Amino acid sequence: MTQKIASGVLADARRIVVKVGSSLVTNEGRGLDEAAIGEWCRQLAALVRDGREVVMVSSGAIAEGMKRLGWSTRPKEVHELQAAAAVGQMGLAQMYETKLREQGLGSAQVLLTHADLADRERYLNARSTLLTLLRLQVVPVINENDTVVNDEIKFGDNDTLGALVANLVEADALVILTDQKGLYTADPRRDPAAEFVHEAKAGDPALEAMAGGAGSSIGRGGMITKILAAKRAAGSGASTVIAWGREPDALVRLTQGQAIGTLLVAQTAKNQARKQWMADHLQMRGAVCVDAGAAAKLRDEGKSLLPIGMTAVEGEFSRGDVIAIKDPSGAEIARGLANYASAEARLMCRKASSEFEKLLGYAAEPEMVHRDNLVVQR
Repeated sequence: MTQKIASGVLADARRIVVKVGSSLVTNEGRGLDEAAIGEWCRQLAALVRDGREVVMVSSGAIAEGMKRLGWSTRPKEVHELQAAAAVGQMGLAQMYETKLREQGLGSAQVLLTHADLADRERYLNARSTLLTLLRLQVVPVINENDTVVNDEIKFGDNDTLGALVANLVEADALVILTDQKGLYTADPRRDPAAEFVHEAKAGDPALEAMAGGAGSSIGRGGMITKILAAKRAAGSGASTVIAWGREPDALVRLTQGQAIGTLLVAQTAKNQARKQWMADHLQMRGAVCVDAGAAAKLRDEGKSLLPIGMTAVEGEFSRGDVIAIKDPSGAEIARGLANYASAEARLMCRKASSEFEKLLGYAAEPEMVHRDNLVVQR
């Protein structure tokens, strides 16, 4: 493994997802660590002041609930885990709200399940909400909704959730703060010859062999879940850092380009990964036809597609589907993610955004396809 740190990966990151584990948040299960949470919130505020957007994915609800209920060991019954999550989530959200407010930042509690991210409509709704919060400089604090979901409590982990959120908001980087310094070639507690991995390629199969081992008695993850999370995040172009959560000013120093923890570098750039995914669609559910003016703006200027430039809609598609965009001759000039379903799009052809609420009964995105979700055919 190379020792060279690609410092620009984090220094250049504008949108960052930070994930902290239960053992850190709750000081090994002794209750919410107010000082530690306050310190992370101070660093998050420094990143926001530096012009970055941050999302916090925080474990700790079940561990805090166990403490409040007087339980010393993690229960095995699902209904008891759900009860602990419900009790603990109250304190977890309140702590983040207090500490972020002290730094002059607003916060928002967002509870997600894997089902929310598997369903297209719920996925897009969650994405729209999170991007709106970031635009408002509000820090989303995300946790799994353990209170209502069975299999996520039994098998899930917030490392995976952190990667899914990174994909959801198209983050540049995922930072996983843990109770270890990073990844070693073997367990350093058992193998004195184990070497620290400063940098590697996310998704390298050799990493999984190095990361064997279970999580703590408080949390459910281990190093293997972090390696797999980095692999998942890399699919959308986000690199991952695994670092010790109590490293002084870790988040700030990482964004200054300092080498902290293990950096797992995504091999595909964020925009390239997303656009390649769209370009590789062999079958699309539909298309929109545009006039010559709109075609020129898309092809030559890289603009978003506005409904006022649309002349017709072909096929049946849902919000979030990849659709083709055709010029007046019928040739495909671009493709992208539809912000509206085909039935809505037909009503919007040749209409200005100021008319959407009257036409649809609500007002959402002004674009049919945003330029960030569009790839032009060359």
